[in-house]
Amino acid sequence: MTTTEPTTEPGADVLTGLHDVLPENVARLHARLVARAAEQDLLDVAVRTLDSPVGELLLAATPAGLLRIAFDVEGHDAVLDRLARTVSPRILHAPGRLDVVAHELDEYFAGRRRSFDVPLDLRLTAGFRREVLDHLADVGYGRTVTYTELAAASGRPRAVRAAASACATNPVPLVVPCHRVLRADGTLGGYLGGLDAKRTLLELERAA
Repeated sequence: MTTTEPTTEPGADVLTGLHDVLPENVARLHARLVARAAEQDLLDVAVRTLDSPVGELLLAATPAGLLRIAFDVEGHDAVLDRLARTVSPRILHAPGRLDVVAHELDEYFAGRRRSFDVPLDLRLTAGFRREVLDHLADVGYGRTVTYTELAAASGRPRAVRAAASACATNPVPLVVPCHRVLRADGTLGGYLGGLDAKRTLLELERAA
């Protein structure tokens, strides 16, 4: 009695099937998932990434508005983990939900936009920090203020450290321009995206 050796290794047919899943099919399935999540109100946080002169940015939004802009140096996975714990675990990569934000940021980096028109969801900040962010909107493109001036404008002139902390924890940098705040001696101070990023943004605005 003779036997016939298998022409393929066990499981090869499964692997072949996986290789047959084309990227465009995956994209269609993902788009269907996003649509289904929207229809059934299952998507609480939409996310996407955006290449920029200050590194890859993570953008996150809820139905209420832009929730988070995170720099690469923050660790996008860590940011997503915090969003899952503090906002909702129902997070999905849905670039289309953030197309307007991405477009406005691209215009800003190209020097064609000086303010942003997107709605914001500022639930990640509260109290005096929220008041400070509200006043940052008054610091126009190409201008700078000091942390001392920002604290005074926010109604608590002695709360300079608190104003600096509000800038350091700003959940939507760039759109809420904490990069325009400097120390009293004119030096950069700190920045969530790093001092190189802060310097790049200030130089971009000065050159426009």
